[in-house]
Amino acid sequence: MPEKKDYYDVLGVPRDASKDDIKKAYRKLALKYHPDKNKSPDAEERFKEISEAYAVLYDDEKRKMYDTHGHSGIDQQYTQEDIFRGVDFSDIFRSMGFDTGGGFGSDDIFSQFFGGGRRGRPMQRQRGSDLRYDIEISLEDVFRGVTTEIQIPRTEVCPTCHGSGAAPGTSPIHCAQCKGTGESRSTRRTAFGIFTQVSVCPRCRGRGTIIEKPCLTCKGAGAIQQTRAIELKIPRGIDEGAQLRLAGEGEAPGKGIPAGDLYVVVHTKPHPAYERRGDDLYRALKVSFPKLALGSTVPLETLHGKESLKIPAGTESDSVVRLKGLGMPHVQRGGYGDLYIEVHGVVPQTLSKRARLLLEELSREIDQP
Repeated sequence: MPEKKDYYDVLGVPRDASKDDIKKAYRKLALKYHPDKNKSPDAEERFKEISEAYAVLYDDEKRKMYDTHGHSGIDQQYTQEDIFRGVDFSDIFRSMGFDTGGGFGSDDIFSQFFGGGRRGRPMQRQRGSDLRYDIEISLEDVFRGVTTEIQIPRTEVCPTCHGSGAAPGTSPIHCAQCKGTGESRSTRRTAFGIFTQVSVCPRCRGRGTIIEKPCLTCKGAGAIQQTRAIELKIPRGIDEGAQLRLAGEGEAPGKGIPAGDLYVVVHTKPHPAYERRGDDLYRALKVSFPKLALGSTVPLETLHGKESLKIPAGTESDSVVRLKGLGMPHVQRGGYGDLYIEVHGVVPQTLSKRARLLLEELSREIDQP
């Protein structure tokens, strides 16, 4: 299979093009390459290419997926029919002077140029939906890493009928209306030719089968809502807001459909003493004036254990003392960040008579020329 061209290059627009610019570019190219207008051998393939590029870039969600992950993101998230779903081409072709006969939408263009869409059984979703779970843990748990259990409500395949939707001992039967295809087809003639429109069979709702005796557990849905306990391992030193991906722990909406993923977003509770900045920690410490002036050694409780903080004589208030290697563990490499102690001098609010006399004497001594 040849490598797909960049959608922006296909339409000849810059990556920051507005939706109006994208629409104008597509209209111009569609008028040039539509097979009813252009009889060259490669016109139909070119028209498919520009229509697919327009269907992706004009849709905000698909465009964001493409800008982030390229063609691989689109191919993994959407079937080719899904790419065109919801895109209205009627106003474009009306502006080109064609009578669209009541509308020209995604089903028309997909049916005409991509083989009529689904063949036989309708295509199912490629995978279940992803889930997000936010968890808040203490700074101490972040420091040492923690294993915990979380409760996740999600859709799972029914354990009674194993996803068939039919009561045990029975099986679904083929839908007589669509003959098991799950599709309802209608044909109409437009300015561009005869188009076959494919929609979901209204009787079986696209399943291709009818359940005569539904499963009592899931009421015929084939899936139920369950709350599952999942063991979560949070690595030491994880960053605030970091995501942990648990593959296959998202929604499992039906038989044969791979489950989505679970993304756990980790948050850190505010700590009464420490503030984290990257892998470094900051802490304020109140120290009396005599200890700042004379120097002292202050006992200090850290996340690493008991330490001693040496305050040099003559340390000014609001100074910062660095303790190397006493911060948070690095996630991607060994070692630790640093601990910064912000030293703040404390002024006593009340003084004894003796303390006042001593301070007055000290003031005279210091202020003496």
